[in-house]
Amino acid sequence: MLQKVTTKPRTGGQILVDQLLIHGADTAYCVPGESYLEVLDALHDVKDRFTLINARHEAGAADMAEAHGKLTGKPGICMVTRGPGACHAAIGVHIAQQDSTPMILLVGQIARDTTDREAFQEVDYRAMFGPIAKWATQIDDARRVPEYMARAFRVATSGRPGPVVIALPEDMLTDVVDVADARPYAPTHAELSNDSLEALKAEIAEAKKPLLLLGGSGWSDASAAAITRFAETNKIPVTCSFRRQDIVNNLSPVFAGDFGTSTAPTLYGHQRDADLLIVIGARLGEMTTKTYTTINSPNPQTRLVHLYPDADEIGRVYSPDLGIAAAPASVAAALDGVDLGKGDVWGDWCDRLHADYLTDSDAPNGGEWNLDMGVALNQIRDSLPDDTIVTLDAGNHTGWAQRFLRYGRPGRIIGSTCGSMGYAVPAAVAASVAEPERLTLAFVGDGGFMMSGMELATAAQYGGCPIVLLFNNGIYGTIRMHQERDHPERVSGTTLINQDFVKLAEGLGAHAERVTKTADFAAAFERARASGRPALIELVTDPDQISTRTTIGKLRDAARAKANA
Repeated sequence: MLQKVTTKPRTGGQILVDQLLIHGADTAYCVPGESYLEVLDALHDVKDRFTLINARHEAGAADMAEAHGKLTGKPGICMVTRGPGACHAAIGVHIAQQDSTPMILLVGQIARDTTDREAFQEVDYRAMFGPIAKWATQIDDARRVPEYMARAFRVATSGRPGPVVIALPEDMLTDVVDVADARPYAPTHAELSNDSLEALKAEIAEAKKPLLLLGGSGWSDASAAAITRFAETNKIPVTCSFRRQDIVNNLSPVFAGDFGTSTAPTLYGHQRDADLLIVIGARLGEMTTKTYTTINSPNPQTRLVHLYPDADEIGRVYSPDLGIAAAPASVAAALDGVDLGKGDVWGDWCDRLHADYLTDSDAPNGGEWNLDMGVALNQIRDSLPDDTIVTLDAGNHTGWAQRFLRYGRPGRIIGSTCGSMGYAVPAAVAASVAEPERLTLAFVGDGGFMMSGMELATAAQYGGCPIVLLFNNGIYGTIRMHQERDHPERVSGTTLINQDFVKLAEGLGAHAERVTKTADFAAAFERARASGRPALIELVTDPDQISTRTTIGKLRDAARAKANA
């Protein structure tokens, strides 16, 4: 017998907030707008159970929500107003789509009776966000709010996670209706069947030099530990896709490095030597495959097993020898405890790859630069707490964090895999506010900081204490690198004339220092940790040291040699 549900009349805004609570949301990031005042008002009634964080820019709010989704595995909630607000937030939706992050963007919308008149700030969000969101829709009837919100949470978290965008007409939010709430959502994931598990084990057992490549989203601490146990039991070397190095402890004897923008040249050689590549959770996108050049398409040069939560992705670029639709957690659980009995055969291969990783992640102590961040990070990395959160922006400066720091659960690396500048600071703010007891470090360039550095004020307002490591070399470094490679000494549009970052950060409520020498970094870092406030350390680096592996001088020499050949 069905239980009778007793309801009471509520506004659309109140119903929406009730659904957020039912589905386990307790935090949202926003810039307020008059188009969703009813939601803001309803949130006032539940402020003991729900935290609303108002950011300084909609892009920052969206990045915070996306980072929240990465950190928790639950949809990060962002609220913005119509028109410009939604346009600013679009970058967070794009990041969530390419990074497979659960996220829900709620957009205040014009009143229903003004549609198609080019009303003030009118945009069709289904058309705008359709290509970059997993689902984009609009709720026109307040009675359907529970239905739409339940579906939004399921879509955002099921299969390959991703962003959902929901437009909320302002007059719909004021409608008073009587409707029952939805049940709490539960995500749906593809499970690894017994037959598929046996096929997977058979493929791996036949290999002479297997190589695991882990990536994507959907990895919990438990599933990360399970896949690590499987790899260590069988002595199979493990690599990770771009900015997913935290899946396996980097000091595990099976860890071999990551495929991204800071990959060791030796690792590409090991990939060519492998006779089986087992990909779990990663899409095999452009960043992980060096613009689709390290793996032949559509037929890879080595045997390929691809396990991914969305069947449509398998075979999209690379045709696997075995393709299985399964969530990473399901695969890890199934492989936990499996011993294929070939650890002795694969041991030397595994040891060689891990040794090469350790060598590459130790910075040379050449002393060539006044401030060498490779050396500086080597000096502090062993003292970082195991649960440290590191957020990464876009740019060559992130190479120092990716190459010279080491990761592993419960620590996290949170970076945009779609290369969005301005991401690291708001992501660090969200992480620090959500997990105030953990150390949170943001790596950002001078260009990226100027896009979103004002969010330090958000951290100060809500008690977050991230430490921002700001690399100041006076240029858009990555673009200058490409410029010098292709058009040496023809600088155009890549120079920055910067202001006083220390004074700027202090004005935002942060502890701030400037470091110009390697020997001064560790002490400045400890002062930042002890400050009890958001902190910024401006790192004045030499623009010639354009990446962890080359210099502008070397790029110019190579370009001249090529031109004269």
